[in-house]
Parts: sequence; C-alpha cells; structure tokens
Amino acid sequence: MANPGMMVGATEGRLLTILARLCNARLAVEIGTFTGYSALCIAEGMADDGKLVTCDIDPDAVAIAQRYFAESPYGHRIELKLGPALESLDTLDSLIDFAFIDGDKENYPAYWEKLVPMMRTGGLIVVDNVLWSGKVLNPVESSDRGISELNARVVKDERVEAVMLSVRDGVTVALKR
Repeated sequence: MANPGMMVGATEGRLLTILARLCNARLAVEIGTFTGYSALCIAEGMADDGKLVTCDIDPDAVAIAQRYFAESPYGHRIELKLGPALESLDTLDSLIDFAFIDGDKENYPAYWEKLVPMMRTGGLIVVDNVLWSGKVLNPVESSDRGISELNARVVKDERVEAVMLSVRDGVTVALKR
C-alpha cells in the first residue's frame, strides 16, 4: 500500500477507541477507510450491538481493509461502503453517535456540514489532520484550503463544543450540543 504515513498511528487509534467508548457509540461513521486500522479502533470502542459505516472510494484500499475486518473480532461491527461519502451518508436514517473524518481533505467542510445535523446531542465528531504539517497556515493546495476552511468553521460553529489536540498531525474533537 502506498503512503503508509496516511495510516492513523497507535496513539490516535487508542484515542478513537476511548472516544467511541466514552460516547457509547452504537452508530458510527468514518470517512476515509484506507487500511481499516482506524475503523477497527473505532469498532473496538463501540457498544456490542454497534455498527460502524466506513466510506471510501478506493477499491484497492477497501480490499485491504476488508481482509483485516474479516480477521478481527470487531469486524462484524463494520459495514464498508464503496463510493462517494456524501452519497453513502444519505443512506443513513438514524442519528449518529460518533463520526471520524479522515479522507478527501478538500471536502472536509462539506462532510462537516453534512454530519453535524446528523449527530445526536452528545455525539462526537473527530477530525484528523487538522494541522496538516503546518500547511493550514498558508494553504496552497485544495487539500490545504479544505482543512483550513474547516478549522475556521469549527471555531465559529455554535452547534458544537470543540478542542484541537496536538496528537500526530492534529485532531479536532467536537461535541454536538
């Protein structure tokens, strides 16, 4: 798999597990599956009857993730949707307890705007790469601009209470009011 640095690390993986457990997640969503490690971390923290819907557009990444899901005791909690995440989110008809945004950086603002109304009160939205190796300070590429725009939105969004943590490349944790 190309770009192994894109994978969530062990520290952030534990954070995802703990946050999913803290909010007693029964329905979780992940945007950007990659190898499936972060999905497995979220699924581990979920309630026994929980379901994680993870979305990705890369069939090669999905194949790798599915292999790991099949080998995991938490894999049965994960439903993988291949296709555009915004379309996959449209298929959900229940309030979401936990969301993790980590794919398609230029569309971070669109995912945020789609997810916030779909979250239950007390639900958590976790966003990865919000520091983006400092590129958010002088955004040039579309991915830089997407993350920078999201960061500005989160600060002003009265629907959530949020904190940016310096874990790995920056993680925002937002609590839906």
